[in-house]
Formats: sequence, C-alpha cells, structure tokens
Amino acid sequence: MAKVLGVIGGSGIYEIDGMENGQWISVQSAYGDPSDDLFVGEVDGLKVVFLPRHGRAHTHSPSTINYRANIDALKRAGVTDLLSVSACGSFRDHMAPCDFVLVDQFIDRTFAREKSFFDDGLVAHVSVAHPTCGELGELVLKAAEDIDIKFHKGGTYLAMEGPQFSTLAESKMYRSWGCDVIGMTNMPEAKLAREAEICYATVAMVTDYDSWHPDHGEVDVTEIRKTLSSNSENARNMISNIIPLLKEADSRHPCKQGCDHALEFALLTDGNIDDNIKAKISAIAGRVLSK
Repeated sequence: MAKVLGVIGGSGIYEIDGMENGQWISVQSAYGDPSDDLFVGEVDGLKVVFLPRHGRAHTHSPSTINYRANIDALKRAGVTDLLSVSACGSFRDHMAPCDFVLVDQFIDRTFAREKSFFDDGLVAHVSVAHPTCGELGELVLKAAEDIDIKFHKGGTYLAMEGPQFSTLAESKMYRSWGCDVIGMTNMPEAKLAREAEICYATVAMVTDYDSWHPDHGEVDVTEIRKTLSSNSENARNMISNIIPLLKEADSRHPCKQGCDHALEFALLTDGNIDDNIKAKISAIAGRVLSK
C-alpha cells in the first residue's frame, strides 16, 4: 500500500504549502460531519490529505470537534500516516514559547467526547501504551533538522477538556504529575487513530507557559496569537520537509510498532455481528472483519 500523508492542522494551521492538483472534497462519515472538507492533492508525487481541526473559519471548539468523524474521513481518504500539529502550553522552563515538542505520551483528562469506534455490538481493546508512532516520529525529527526551531524529542501531553484554560491550582498539579505540555485536542484523536490502524505522530507548538509560571502570569490570548504566526510558518516548513522522507519510506513492511495492524487481536466480540455495525465501521475495521 502506498503511503498517504494526512495532516491535521490545529490553531494557526489552515493550509499546506506546495499542494498540486489540490481540491476540497466532502467525505461522508458514518459518525457525523468532520470538522471540514478534506483538502486533497499531491506534493512531490506523494498524496497528501489535509484537515483543519477547527474548520477553516475556526468554528469548532475542542469539545465540539467530531473526532471520530475526522479520523474516519481520513481513513476513508486512504491516509496511512497522520501528523497532528497543535498549539499547547508548557509546564517546563526549557520548553519555551516557539519551541516544538514531539509528544510521545498523554494523560487524558477529557470527559465530553466519544473516545472509541467500538461500542455496543462490537467490542475491541487496543493498546495505547505507546500512543504515538516511533517510526513516523523519527521522520518528523529529521524533517525539523534544518528549520530554525528548538525541537524537543519526547514529552507528556496533558489533554484537558477546555475550552477554558487551567486554574493556577490545576496547572501546578499537572506540572507535579510530570506533564510537559498541555492542550485540548490531541485526545481522543490519538486513541482513535490507533483504532483506525493509522500511524500517528503529534507535534505540540508551545505558545505560552499555561498559568503556573511565576514570571509569566495567566494565559494571554493576544500573546498566543502573536506566537502562533511564527509557529505556523515553522510547522508548514516541517510538513514540507517530511514529505520526501515519507515518500522514500518502505511502504511494504508493517509498522515496527504495530500501528498499522493494531486490531489484529483486539476484537473480542464472537459470533454474528450486525450488518449495520459492520457497515458503519467498515473503513476502520474492515480489514479484520473480512477475515
């Protein structure tokens, strides 16, 4: 199967540079409407699929994003490798505004979102012990080498519900837990990508120090907007750099971490599965349901 790069752009990322034959297409999902149409095209011969997480006009809040529909639509568009880019706050002095963090762990504190494609009638349990793809992450690191940004390899992302920012007490608590950055959108996105057997990597773009830092005070949206402009340009350069690397990657071998066959032994439901359920989840689990 040929590699197809999917990109979910967060705050400040609403386009990809260098797309050829690009067009916005509507992809129907059995889980409702995605955040927006998908922008599908090619860059240097590689198919690229872009989805603005909040919509092109930034109309969806973190809690109202239809994460299941987004991942389902990307899977239906053929995405094999998914790069998520999003703004975040930092809990660490050395992870400063304008730095990028290649996240490798999450603590999920969201509570108002559908978090699985598997519910009544079809039960599955996938492992998210390592919720991001190490192979795709290595390509991201290489893609960032010649960009003038400070890039941190590894970090724990605290996913909060939002849309309000943290209280001071919460910010201090999350920091004491060992979290490195905080955001509102990468969960359940990462979990759903794993269920969909998509290799997933996430880059958190630091915009602020949340509210814990004694020298910076509370989060200021005006300052965040200023930082987003610089971060967005660097993110687009990083995405451009990863395309030739992914194009060169050997698409014949399975993901060493198992992302692309995460459902192999995950299904627990035995016997007849309702045809309506099969149809609904066909893009996500069709590979294993057809066995």
